[in-house]
Amino acid sequence: MTINKNILHKTLIAGLCVSLAFQGCKKSFLNVDPAGNVAATQFWKTEADATQAVNAMYANLHEWSNIAFAPIAVESMGSDDVNKGSTASDASYMTNFRNFSVNSGEGQVESFWDGEYQTINFANQILDNVPNIDMTATLKARYLAEAKFIRAYAYFRLVRAFGDIPLRLHVPARSEFNIPRTPKEQVWAAIETDLTDATGVLPQSYDAANVGRITKGAALALHAKVAMYQKKWADVVDYTNQVMGLGYSLFPDYEQQFRTTHENNSESIFEIQCAIVPNNPDASNSQYSQVQGVDGVTGGGWGFNVPSSDLAAAYEAGDTRRDGTIMYAGETTPEGDKIPTTGKSPMYNQKSYVPFSLFVSGYNEGAQQNIRVIRYADVLLMNAEAKNETGDAAGALQSLELVRARARGGNPAVLPEVTTTDQTELRAAIYKERRVELALEFDRYFDVIRQGRGKEVFGVRGWKEGKNEVWPIPQNEIDLSGGVLTQNPGY
Repeated sequence: MTINKNILHKTLIAGLCVSLAFQGCKKSFLNVDPAGNVAATQFWKTEADATQAVNAMYANLHEWSNIAFAPIAVESMGSDDVNKGSTASDASYMTNFRNFSVNSGEGQVESFWDGEYQTINFANQILDNVPNIDMTATLKARYLAEAKFIRAYAYFRLVRAFGDIPLRLHVPARSEFNIPRTPKEQVWAAIETDLTDATGVLPQSYDAANVGRITKGAALALHAKVAMYQKKWADVVDYTNQVMGLGYSLFPDYEQQFRTTHENNSESIFEIQCAIVPNNPDASNSQYSQVQGVDGVTGGGWGFNVPSSDLAAAYEAGDTRRDGTIMYAGETTPEGDKIPTTGKSPMYNQKSYVPFSLFVSGYNEGAQQNIRVIRYADVLLMNAEAKNETGDAAGALQSLELVRARARGGNPAVLPEVTTTDQTELRAAIYKERRVELALEFDRYFDVIRQGRGKEVFGVRGWKEGKNEVWPIPQNEIDLSGGVLTQNPGY
């Protein structure tokens, strides 16, 4: 048997690095001490071990492959909302994602694959080992539900990027190291099972010490998105209606909801928690803000994944979301930062912006900024889309209007209310609203594809139907599998 050593690496850890340094930070469950390695044979014994493993799983979410270059390449760069940024020669391989010339040897494809299977590995170890620990029953059930959500989230990212993928729901036995791709329909079903299980256990909210952990609302919202990708519109209505009954609300100020001072606000459903951990830069390892941040500033960012002029033109006159999404060179932010005109780009991602005064010497710029993954506005727009698809135009318009009302910024003279009940026209309005509301949040590219509009929107840049709905399976994975893994068509 040919053993895929790369998959072996991602699914087995001989020594689990989960010893945590609790230092009184509000996000202390994320603070990983990289020096604390515990041999696997000595682990999985106590409730404290289970807690450490779950905390390590959370900390892994803001690791480089999960939130930096690889996701920008795979989940954002094909979109019409962005340009590469920086200089032409800097990370020039990103251009291959822009013009859809990526091949199976591209390193960012491999990195994204690695990052998501590493996340799955953390979850699978918890799901395989925590049930055998003698510990508080309710806490055990919650930890398992959190792991199921994280596993579902990683598989969601993988299946929409690659289609058929290897499905691992346990830490493999030796005979299971090298497995073929599982049909995407079975992967979607496994994701849904995990989210159904998680929803039945997870709490609606947490105490202050645990804010940021996965909630029932997060499981329902992700389930709605998973159902939306499969066009299960009745399920999308059901799950989003449930979320809409849990007490979430749109944050009044669109731009300010993305600042560090308003993390985990009333609109937040799932955020990846990041923090500046005192005296521990290794645990403060998020580079999400840094790689997208303003360059030309002392201690500033790298200037990648910048807004496109096409995105800027998509906003209606007076839409406050444009100023909350795009920072223009030469402008002054609400926090008083002057965006230099000497940088490499004319525009930057304002949603990843951290005020310059919050940069901390010795740490990645903006390492403390949480990453907004699912917001209540997304749920409202999923609800609107699903209700329109099921013939409930009135219900769709009601959810759509909630999102547009905030975007007016209190000025009733701008952003007229959408009133059409024609399904085709309303569908187009909802598609546009998703674009401008969720811009630069890593949804636009796959939204267009699931809507069946890839050729229409991206064809001018070389997108080909029957090929570019998915990215190539990393060639290294195929080689190491001895051909057990197969390539996507056209690559």
